[in-house]
Amino acid sequence: MQRGRFVVVIGAIAALIVTGCSTSEDAPRAELPPPPPGLDTFYSQQVDWGSCESFGGPDDRLPPSAQCARVTVPVDYARPDGPTAQIALSRLPATGRKIGSLLMNPGGPGVSGLSMITIGTRTELAEKFDRVGFDPRGVGSSLPAIVCLTPQQADAERAEPPTDNTPEGIAAAEADNREYADRCAQRTGTDLLAHVGTREVIQDMDVLRAALGDAELSYLGYSYGTRLGAAYAEKFPRHVRAMVLDGAVDSSQDPVQESLRQAAGFQGVFNAYSAECAAQAGCPLGADPAESVARFRALVDPLETTPAVTDDPRGLSYNDAITGVQQALYSDEMWNVLTQGLIELRDGRGDTLLELADLYDGRRPDGTYSNTQDAFNAIRCVDDPRITDPAVTGRQDTEYRKAAPFLDDGKGTGAAPLELCAAWPVPNTSDPHRVSAPGLPVTVVVSTTDDPATPYQAGVDLAEQLGADLITFRGNRHTAALVAGDQCLDSAIIDYLVDLAAPGPGLTC
Repeated sequence: MQRGRFVVVIGAIAALIVTGCSTSEDAPRAELPPPPPGLDTFYSQQVDWGSCESFGGPDDRLPPSAQCARVTVPVDYARPDGPTAQIALSRLPATGRKIGSLLMNPGGPGVSGLSMITIGTRTELAEKFDRVGFDPRGVGSSLPAIVCLTPQQADAERAEPPTDNTPEGIAAAEADNREYADRCAQRTGTDLLAHVGTREVIQDMDVLRAALGDAELSYLGYSYGTRLGAAYAEKFPRHVRAMVLDGAVDSSQDPVQESLRQAAGFQGVFNAYSAECAAQAGCPLGADPAESVARFRALVDPLETTPAVTDDPRGLSYNDAITGVQQALYSDEMWNVLTQGLIELRDGRGDTLLELADLYDGRRPDGTYSNTQDAFNAIRCVDDPRITDPAVTGRQDTEYRKAAPFLDDGKGTGAAPLELCAAWPVPNTSDPHRVSAPGLPVTVVVSTTDDPATPYQAGVDLAEQLGADLITFRGNRHTAALVAGDQCLDSAIIDYLVDLAAPGPGLTC
């Protein structure tokens, strides 16, 4: 079964490496604001930068000049004398006269942010900022980590057939969800699970700001990182110097609205891919885009009972095929890879799509996994209200199939299992609401016209709520600022972050 929908992260980041050195002359620094009552010990920490040898995993691209550290935070900010967690940081020091730190997050939720420090290499950002990445609590190299499944259990779950929406199939799926939730509680502990949401992470971000020596936060957040940024702005509006939010998550939407908007976004990008593919000789979806959904389903539906052959003994399951396709739809830079994967599937092979699914799920060549998927589920289930009404999930499934016909296996019944979060062992800590941040300086929201994971309208809505300047980027990809190689967009972002020269409303790149 496919437990979650889409993990929303930066599609592709060029891992450019620099040799950084500490700045010898910094710009004048403003006085740090006082810490909240009872949190002096955490806010007064000094970051002890050192080697990154024990940080990150094989997936992280940390340059040799990177420095790493951990900062201590309370697990529960209401009990600062209770258990603590360690937030993993990475840094490339500024090479010139430093403005301060630029804190960056790639999204997810659940994705490691340590390799974010390579963004902005060979730009003025590298000269003027210490570029700092972090793993939110429970994620990646932060301690303790969220753990739910063993690698063997994760492999087995991916190999399961899609959910059968008969009464028997729904009961089995809900039992699987309860088992998964129980494993998370046993292996991670409910104390940590109850405190891994946006509510806590934004407080961690303020501790990081102070520990880094910054009176005000400069922040670059992508995808779910925009939710962190917006929530931080709401709680600490006067602690913000500059904030760029790219690939907006609109906190005013409930999970049903968000999933349906996302489904429509992926269908739109699938249609765009199909049209481009149809113009090429040998397109595995045929020469008529109107037939692309039917041809796609003809390729993937047989996998429900018979996996495609791969060099890896696992084979390509139906779930992995769908996951691999979704991974490739995050950016038009991957469409050629998707075509290759579908051609292979037409010929009975599944190697490329399995590699894409492994990339999405965080599976490494040695068979181990990052904790991205477990962390995604844990964070999602405390960030969003749980749905416990079967009628709601049934309607959602029906509407989802209509919004994204390329993902519809044609076996809808009008009923569907309750999702994982209905069985989660701790309550949610956030609810949908419009963001309000009086006193916030001008911020910048970037939204891409054909972004499958965080559709364009969400950026329009978030910019309106924050009173931010909206930059529209025309393209087929998930997030673009400083990762798409667009001079118009990148210049506007750099000018804003360095000089606080806001682009003004209405810029299109």
